[in-house]
Amino acid sequence: MASRHIVAVGGSDAGISAALRIRELDPATAVTVVVADAYPNFSICGIPYYVSGEVTHWTNLAHRTAADLAATGLHVLADTRATRINVDAHTLDVLGPDGTPNQLAYDALIVGTGAVSARPPITGLSGPDALGPEHGVHLLHSMGDTFAVMDSLQQRNPASAVIIGAGYIGLEMAEALTMRDIAVTQIEALPEVLPTVDPELGALVHAELERHGVEVLTNTAVTAIKRTDNGALTVAAQNDGEPLTRTVDFVLVVVGVRPDTELATDAGAELGVKGAIAVDDTMRTNLTDVFAAGDCVHTHHRMVGLTWLPLGTTAHKQGRVAGENAIGGRARFAGSLGTQVVKVFDLVAARTGLREHEALAAQRGWQPVSTTATPDDHKAYYPGATPIHIRITGDSTTGALLGAQLIGHRSAEVSKRVDTYAAALFHHMTVDALSELDLSYTPPLGSPWDATQMAAQAWVREHQLAHAFGHHGPSSASGTTPTPSGRR
Repeated sequence: MASRHIVAVGGSDAGISAALRIRELDPATAVTVVVADAYPNFSICGIPYYVSGEVTHWTNLAHRTAADLAATGLHVLADTRATRINVDAHTLDVLGPDGTPNQLAYDALIVGTGAVSARPPITGLSGPDALGPEHGVHLLHSMGDTFAVMDSLQQRNPASAVIIGAGYIGLEMAEALTMRDIAVTQIEALPEVLPTVDPELGALVHAELERHGVEVLTNTAVTAIKRTDNGALTVAAQNDGEPLTRTVDFVLVVVGVRPDTELATDAGAELGVKGAIAVDDTMRTNLTDVFAAGDCVHTHHRMVGLTWLPLGTTAHKQGRVAGENAIGGRARFAGSLGTQVVKVFDLVAARTGLREHEALAAQRGWQPVSTTATPDDHKAYYPGATPIHIRITGDSTTGALLGAQLIGHRSAEVSKRVDTYAAALFHHMTVDALSELDLSYTPPLGSPWDATQMAAQAWVREHQLAHAFGHHGPSSASGTTPTPSGRR
């Protein structure tokens, strides 16, 4: 019997994770990965740190080298573009590096085409006279984009830049360009930067940007980018209805991404939320023997059902599920909670689960209420203690934990602490039950009640749930809510 042949389209997180899972489970199955560029298994999330100079060479962004991938038995076709899925024939049409057409037969196909940069409706960004990298105007999502940015920075040697967008990549790039001694203006159309957290917490990130010399303009919509006679770039915008301009040497547009679904939709794949490919929790599409994973598919969220949430962590998990099932497995994607974290200069911002308006929009019968606490990251008597701003959202009816947002100094282990809340959400814990978790403690790193627990206790006290719900489980000693202990 001939061995099976699985083809994965896409060389980023989902495609490579799927391929590696197949090789791990069944080394006899042949796996071919079709990669549109020359950079399989590169960390897109690491791009800002290469631009800043903290990652010293672009090759260091590779999760695995080409030799590492070859050693697993994967057949990687780089600079090869998939052009058509022939579902009935179980073949994939591709164009090789020199444009030569070829056809790959498959037993199962995994689509991991990812996402592409969103191009906002700004005059100067589209049309025959659109400004591009040769003019110092850039989008940023791929390694090709990265090399264009680096070439522009080296050739233009800009003294000033505008970044359009203040999400995760925009904030990281504000830091990266500032580290290159470039004066940055960051423009965000929404009321506050980092709109994935509540505005009061985003304001802390806003202040951190300004503390490091970044000019931040919120409630500001960019309308046009024009090239001046001397080659500079003028960015025109409306700020609360008032026109403003900034003339700079370099413009970066990072306003989000959209799912890249053309290959799948041309073959008849159904689309789901936000126009992403519809899949079930086994990562199957409606097409026979075709799976999909990563940023091109909609996401099963454990709390709200279907959504679209492009995250590297999710893509890795979905790819692993798709790979296992492509060879006959029964794996299921357990679902996302939207757990995210970003470093902006000396601050770290993180979130997991739902904010109040998201919980209300889910229409699950929740009555969400929130409490913000500012416990220290470790015992105050040990030098260097710093407050963490923690906002917990819970259901006032049942006491269920619904979400958490954290902002703190980069030394405060914010990413570890958001993971505590993420684990609690995954297992459907109440806010009160967080106090029962057996968390580690030593004065230089924490407190007998961890900051995550002190914030939970503040929520319980404010919303008076202790008497109604008490503690659950055999370890409960009483129905009272613990309060932060004295110094020990």
